[in-house]
Amino acid sequence: MKRAPVAACVGAVIVAVTAAGCTANHQPDSATHAPKGIAAQNSRTQGRELTDAEQILLQRAEALLVKKCMENKGFKYWVGWLPTVDDLKGDGYVLTDVDWARKHGYGSRLKSKLQNVQRDDPNNAYANALPQNERVRYSKALEGGPSSGMLTAELPTGGTVQTPRDSCQADAKNRLYGDFATWFRVEKTATNLSSLYVPDLVKDKRFVHAVEEWSACMRKAGHNFADPPAVRRQLPRLTQGLSAKKANAVEVELAVSEATCATRTPLSDTAHALETEYRDRKLRRYAKAITTYQRMSLLALQRAKDITGSTA
Repeated sequence: MKRAPVAACVGAVIVAVTAAGCTANHQPDSATHAPKGIAAQNSRTQGRELTDAEQILLQRAEALLVKKCMENKGFKYWVGWLPTVDDLKGDGYVLTDVDWARKHGYGSRLKSKLQNVQRDDPNNAYANALPQNERVRYSKALEGGPSSGMLTAELPTGGTVQTPRDSCQADAKNRLYGDFATWFRVEKTATNLSSLYVPDLVKDKRFVHAVEEWSACMRKAGHNFADPPAVRRQLPRLTQGLSAKKANAVEVELAVSEATCATRTPLSDTAHALETEYRDRKLRRYAKAITTYQRMSLLALQRAKDITGSTA
């Protein structure tokens, strides 16, 4: 069964790995989400985005609320594994944290760990062991279904997504965010904005020039790649047939070089500045939804501290 998700990032998608990034978790309604990065909204007009640590706290609170709801319906439920801040880093156009890259490469081992955790989730084993009729009731209690009524949200890129309005996951969000219907609408807006500006950003001459300087830096380090995504595309071929240890060494070497060149050349700073510029220019019509999203996230954070007993 799917674990109750948490809010996704509304900030940058270009620069990856930062100490105060944001999270993009899987959603059961199949909406797409922007990867995490480092540029935040203008704090004077849009509030602020939560840090990864704060998002993890929200995830814990939501899971605890789901657990309580499921137990009230007569089922067992485990909160289980939650990510660390390190686990949530690494997505985006280019790595910028050399220390993280030296430790995790591009995060392949972290992704493998997550797959193992999901496979071994005790909630899946518990649900699968239930009699058929109870398994159906379990799924409906946890995730809901069309019979309970659906909430609908329009995506900025067109189309709509839906989610059941009555389930333990919905109940947990309602308690955490105060108004699940509003949260669902603004969250689906705020976390699906990247395609509205990224295509233009990456064509900007300032960005193109910064990538060229990054590429030249990589060539000096012995790695011939036109841009950071090219490294990820070619990594499977470059590590094919190698032992796990040697494959990891290749991954780490490339990731460290990528992050080093991103900070030694203008790429990191240019990407950060252009992200802010393009978001401010292209996303003005969504300012209200983004502001509401951030405000509700911050209010939920306070509730999460009470739910988890956190003093952080």
